[in-house]
Amino acid sequence: PTGFFGEGGLSWVLGCDPPPSSSGCPWLGSPCPGRGVPSPGDPNPRHLNPPGVCVVSPPAGCHKVQESLLSSASGYSNYRGILNWCVVMLVLSNARLFLENLIKYGILVDPIQVVSLFLKDPYSWPSLCLIIAANVFVVVALALERRLAAGSLSEGAGAALHTLNLLAILCFPAGVVLVVTSITPVGAVFTLAIYTIVFLKLFSFRDVNKWCRERREVKTAPPAPEDNLYYFLFAPTLCYELNFPRSPRVRKRFLLRRLFEMRRFLFQWMVPTIQNSMKPFRDMDYSRIIERLLKLAVPNHLIWLIFFYWFFHSCLNVVAEVMQFGDREFYRDWWNSESVTYFWQNWNIPVHKWCLRHFYKPMLKRGASKWAAQTAVFLASAFFHEYLLSVPLKMLRPWAFMGMAAQIPLAWFVSKFLRGNYGNAAVWMSLIIGQPIAVLMYVHDYYVLNYEGNQ
Repeated sequence: PTGFFGEGGLSWVLGCDPPPSSSGCPWLGSPCPGRGVPSPGDPNPRHLNPPGVCVVSPPAGCHKVQESLLSSASGYSNYRGILNWCVVMLVLSNARLFLENLIKYGILVDPIQVVSLFLKDPYSWPSLCLIIAANVFVVVALALERRLAAGSLSEGAGAALHTLNLLAILCFPAGVVLVVTSITPVGAVFTLAIYTIVFLKLFSFRDVNKWCRERREVKTAPPAPEDNLYYFLFAPTLCYELNFPRSPRVRKRFLLRRLFEMRRFLFQWMVPTIQNSMKPFRDMDYSRIIERLLKLAVPNHLIWLIFFYWFFHSCLNVVAEVMQFGDREFYRDWWNSESVTYFWQNWNIPVHKWCLRHFYKPMLKRGASKWAAQTAVFLASAFFHEYLLSVPLKMLRPWAFMGMAAQIPLAWFVSKFLRGNYGNAAVWMSLIIGQPIAVLMYVHDYYVLNYEGNQ
């Protein structure tokens, strides 16, 4: 047909007639039924094609069956550039809010106020004294294990004394916080967190030594020298072992990078939002409450993410590097969670390992069902969340306990009805919206209890 090359189409340019079965693009060197002829108007007759041979080949094929990169079927997973874009957009979108906050309210968090969060009286240090006093419970646990290992104390009596010691670790600091007026809420939270960690570590210390005695591995030898026990107390783990994996050396550059990441932790822009949320709560203005909740959700979630990176990556890696602690798996890919259960199993690995080793599996061995064991783990976690909030604030409120307990039906619903990206979105929504609700409830109740009556 007559086309761009005139009548005869490509056969004039190729110097041959295309085979009947081809699409007009014969391969180089393939036999041609015609002779080589010049193209119309070709001024150079030396470029005649050899008789019966095509000398012009088509370009290589540029198409193949493949999926678009953003399709799930493509298998593409390198989205680092998109992640960087999200971070840049997040910084730019919040920069205006941060500047507006500074212009409107000034600097709300200064070094003096930060110190005042931990100390009311510069000559009274109740939080520090409580932390030092925790050594008493450590020495008691070590003495009990030495007596048990030597056979001078029965297993029943040792278990009872260990139980009393563990209960005292939780009750003693709580009683001091509730009675002593000079301790601040922030200092109390920090102190009770230390005591909770000591409780979990000594619980593991007791269990592991009991297992060793049952296996007759360390029948007469002391269970652990003091240096190994205190190494365990400072190590970034909650599960005791007789021998911990150790890294060969301290990496100075790695340590400096993690120390640099720990340098600051800001919550400037949350303070006005929380303060402005009190009036809608008092007036029960539900539309304004929802507006304030959504306004608080983003900065609260950003601070939670920053805290996660600051503590679980920077702080724990600094401690592990200094102590040459080899196991650095402090978290897994919780951000890819498609179920609530997967999130709680992977965002805090030290706590997850402790719950699995000393709580979940022992319940299964005693005949409990998996559902009952999982529910018990969630309720235990709910207790400790409430313990770390209600006691320092000196007000018994069920918000943290209810929030953790609500994870049980939420986990069932997400695993039952949502899959893949929908499940992941549900997990993110629970994190972004759930935490600000608890924050506002506690701040509101604390504000009403401590300030509104005085005003």
